[in-house]
Amino acid sequence: MLTMLRKAHVYAPEDLGVVDLLIADGRIAAIDSELPSLPKALSAQEFDLSGHLLIPGLIDAHVHVTGGGGEAGPETRVPPIALTHLTLAGVTSCVGVLGTDGTTRTVRDLVATTLGLRALGLSAWCYTGSYQIPPPTLTGSVRDDIVFIDPIIGLGELALSDHRSSQPTLDDLLRVASDAYVAGMIANKAGVVHCHMGSGERGFELLHKALDTAEIPPRVYHPTHINRERWLFDAAPKLARRGVCVDVTAFPDDGETMMAAEAIARWRKEGHSMERLTVSSDGAGCLPTFNADGRLIKMDVGRPNTLLEAIQGLIAEGEPLAEILPVFTTNVARQLALSQKGRIAVGADADLAALDPSGSLRHLWAMGTCMVQESKALQTGHFETS
Repeated sequence: MLTMLRKAHVYAPEDLGVVDLLIADGRIAAIDSELPSLPKALSAQEFDLSGHLLIPGLIDAHVHVTGGGGEAGPETRVPPIALTHLTLAGVTSCVGVLGTDGTTRTVRDLVATTLGLRALGLSAWCYTGSYQIPPPTLTGSVRDDIVFIDPIIGLGELALSDHRSSQPTLDDLLRVASDAYVAGMIANKAGVVHCHMGSGERGFELLHKALDTAEIPPRVYHPTHINRERWLFDAAPKLARRGVCVDVTAFPDDGETMMAAEAIARWRKEGHSMERLTVSSDGAGCLPTFNADGRLIKMDVGRPNTLLEAIQGLIAEGEPLAEILPVFTTNVARQLALSQKGRIAVGADADLAALDPSGSLRHLWAMGTCMVQESKALQTGHFETS
């Protein structure tokens, strides 16, 4: 299938101006100010994107594809995420995580669900492990999981500074980080350790000790939820200056938590390296509130559409789109070693989101296939209801 996109204002994420794009065989085949018309015999689809912003499809590096939760009994397990919850949020690539529950939820199920999303047209990967030490795995080894299981690109989400964690020691962290790093080298994958950051007072202490102690490159560590507490966000630039890429979570607005748009805007205005910042949704994850005794008193659920909401908020505040888009696209692709993702360029995968000027999604292509047209999902999961 050939698809021609006409007169789109392209952010690649750099501003390319108004151009035409040709999609062929799931890749971007050509970009020019005005591409010639194709012969009718080729039966190409054509879209007039005048007045639209065309950006790379979003890469969500933290999605509970099998569902999260379960901290207050089996009835509080969040259901698996639906395909359209991702595509209608502008997400064309995602990485699945287990989270708190590595007991009733398994890496086997995580891998199977990831492969299912691939079969439905999304680009999808996952991490081995969970909050726990030692991490649950598929093969019995973190290293073997990353090397031999195609969708597995690292370890995560390993919980630090959280009452639900296994309270890992420095040795524990270094051992699994070493396995992930070396496995990434062997398999030519990211080999990252995606770290859940809790609200504990220790904050990033263990990560700083790891950087002080071992030769493992800083890029291996990818701590998330850095905006869950304002003091934690304030401490994150020190980690970024040491070469660690840190991850903001696009939490739903509860009136208290620092929102992703605020965190990203502050990061830029304070002059921190934009290359050291990413954002993810925690989609289908439980967002719990605990009392002083560690008992769950209320919960919300993460939603991938908060990524688009963050972009909309940044646009509304006048933030330069070319400067903030890498946080959602190229930075994530670089952190996860996904060389064909996160950018609009000839030869790159045709993962594209067309937005209206306010940032609302109008069309979405994943590997060249139109998944959303005129804000309506064209592709759905087998068990989704309209």
